[in-house]
Amino acid sequence: MSQHPSFKAGGGGNKKKRNVLKRFERVSLLKKRGQWKTGDRVSGLVKTKPEE
Repeated sequence: MSQHPSFKAGGGGNKKKRNVLKRFERVSLLKKRGQWKTGDRVSGLVKTKPEE
């Protein structure tokens, strides 16, 4: 069965930049910045902006 054309990905290649990170992404970013240590609580993380 074929896929309806409206479900196919657009061809432009312009992926939208996400401005919300998953928890594991936030933890790894905070580790890089030196703001998170092993053993710190995972809940209640500080707000982080994604890397440019």
